[in-house]
Amino acid sequence: MTTVANKQEQLDEIREIVAEVLELEPEEIADAGLFVEEYEADSLRAIEILARLEKKYKVEIPQSELPKMVNLTEVYNILAQHAGWLG
Repeated sequence: MTTVANKQEQLDEIREIVAEVLELEPEEIADAGLFVEEYEADSLRAIEILARLEKKYKVEIPQSELPKMVNLTEVYNILAQHAGWLG
């Protein structure tokens, strides 16, 4: 089971990855900020985010999850589900 501190640390790590791919500063990315609408992400960047998350956390996330990965919160939820962080 993930503690609040661990969840925040994981969110911060994910934010760093997303920021790097989107060429933004981590503090520019809000938890609910929409990648496409607010940060002009395209499908190639979405795939790159997915690939980096899979590599860092050693999980496999089906590409069918990509359409659901619209913001940082949803990326965390999907990653947590596939990484077994939810307990």
